[in-house]
Amino acid sequence: MKKLVLALTMLPMLALGQTLEECQQAAEKNYPLIRQYGLIEKTTQLTVANIQKGWLPQVSASVQATYQSDVTGWPDEMKTMMSGMGIDMKGLKKDQYRMGIDVQQTIYDGGVIGSQKRIAREQGKMQEAQNEVNIYQVRKRVNEMYFGLLLIDEQIKLNSDLQTLLAGNERKLESMTKRGTAAESDLQNVKAERLNAVQKATELISQKQMLLRMLSTFCGMEVKAVQKPQVKADGRSMTADNQRPELKALDAQIGVLNAQEKALDAALMPKVGVFAQGYYGYPGLNMFEDMMHHKWSLNGIIGARVTWNIGALYTRKNDKAKLQLQRDMTENSREVFLFNNNLEQIQQRENIERYQKLMVRDGEIILLRQAVRKAAESKLAHGIIDVNDLVREINQENAACVQQSVHEIEMLKEIYDNKYTTNN
Repeated sequence: MKKLVLALTMLPMLALGQTLEECQQAAEKNYPLIRQYGLIEKTTQLTVANIQKGWLPQVSASVQATYQSDVTGWPDEMKTMMSGMGIDMKGLKKDQYRMGIDVQQTIYDGGVIGSQKRIAREQGKMQEAQNEVNIYQVRKRVNEMYFGLLLIDEQIKLNSDLQTLLAGNERKLESMTKRGTAAESDLQNVKAERLNAVQKATELISQKQMLLRMLSTFCGMEVKAVQKPQVKADGRSMTADNQRPELKALDAQIGVLNAQEKALDAALMPKVGVFAQGYYGYPGLNMFEDMMHHKWSLNGIIGARVTWNIGALYTRKNDKAKLQLQRDMTENSREVFLFNNNLEQIQQRENIERYQKLMVRDGEIILLRQAVRKAAESKLAHGIIDVNDLVREINQENAACVQQSVHEIEMLKEIYDNKYTTNN
């Protein structure tokens, strides 16, 4: 019973159709680019994780075989003396071999790893911001289809009213024709106008179905009808702060440049680390022993190392200047965007004001056209005018109604275009 009551409660809402906000949200979620957010986040996490591994011991293995043109040897006097004592001083062999492992552990890197992680995160934010810009453009396409549907709905409704009006006059003329007070051609003229209206309705319905299918595909859900937004032009909302995602993308670019500038400072700092080297081969570290006995041995070294590469000073000034130039270019792009965006807002506000002024007279024009059409119907009944004059007045009344609908829908579209322009 509860489910039935809930279903009955939702029926009026379903009959009203989808709102513009619902279609925009559905379209953004359905747009393939939405999956980029997860991919960007995972890529950033992996990049940061790889950079973090710079704190792990760096291990390298090597195998080396060399042949030298000359090697360290005993002085001839010593060799002669040792030979007299019965000791064979062989000296080092020219072919030498080594298999070793080198382990290095960073203790202090001057902030290089931290700066690299900041750059990776800022680049991830920049990619997400750019993706948001691309997804935001979906709203513009939804607006075009949505208000196109609203305009077609109004035209279909007015076409139905026109058919009803022509059908009523057709019945009157049919009666007059039977009484001999109207010609058969007059009846045929009105009937032809009604059939033209029927054809126009068929065309409008076909266009509506096409737009509904396109909007449904775009939103990833079945859109059977759309609701006319109930909004009015609000001067305060049209002058609110600009929240466009393009500005956030520019802020993200500045964030990357700031992180890269801090990385320049980290590159100047000294680095501290410890290391260990071990190898098995010939000759070893005890060279005198190896000069007497040609045997392979295990050898090892451990130690600490402080390095300070001041080469970054050579290009530091130019690197900082390049970053500042890129920052200036980004700020210039912001100024260009805001300038063009402000021009769009001015044009939209002017259009909204123009449609409001036009709509003030639309209702009055329709009332006058209705009065003229009713008078024409009376005149036709009394034989004062012919049926062509009546058809012309009927079409002018319908055109006035269509013009009122166009002005209203276009004004609503300009209001929502302005919301799109400022993201408010």
